[in-house]
Amino acid sequence: MLGVFSAMDIAASGLSAERTRMNTIASNLANAQTTRTAEGGPYRRVDPVFEAIALDKMRALSPSERSVSMVQVSQIVQDQRPGHMVYSPGHPDANADGYLEYPNVNIVEEMVNMISASRAYEAGISSVEATQKMASSALELGRV
Repeated sequence: MLGVFSAMDIAASGLSAERTRMNTIASNLANAQTTRTAEGGPYRRVDPVFEAIALDKMRALSPSERSVSMVQVSQIVQDQRPGHMVYSPGHPDANADGYLEYPNVNIVEEMVNMISASRAYEAGISSVEATQKMASSALELGRV
C-alpha cells in the first residue's frame, strides 16, 4: 500500500508540474502581440514537457509500490509553428514586403489549455486533501 508521504509527494509533483504549465500559458497570453524579442523576431509560444519519474528510483519501495510514478517538467520547448502574417507596411518590424509576423499564439487554444491545467491543479488539491483526511482518520483509529 502506498504510504501517506509517498502519496503526498506524488500529488505535490503533479501540482508543481501544473503550476509550471499555467505559468507558461500565462507567458504565452502575455506575449500574444509581441513582435520583437531579444532573440529577434516575434515571440514563440512555449509548452512544458512532462516526464514520469518512477518513485522507486527516488527511494526504496515495496513491490506493490514499484509501478508508481511522479511527474516533473523535463523541459520547456518552443512551438515551431509559424506565426500569422499581417500586412502592416508602416510597422517597424514589418519585412521588405510590408508583412508583419505576429506570434504563433492562439488565444482560444491557450484559454482551453488554462482551463485544463486549472482543473488538473484542482484535482491535485483534492488528492492532497483526501490523503490528509485518510492520515487523520488513521491517527484517530490509533487513539482508540
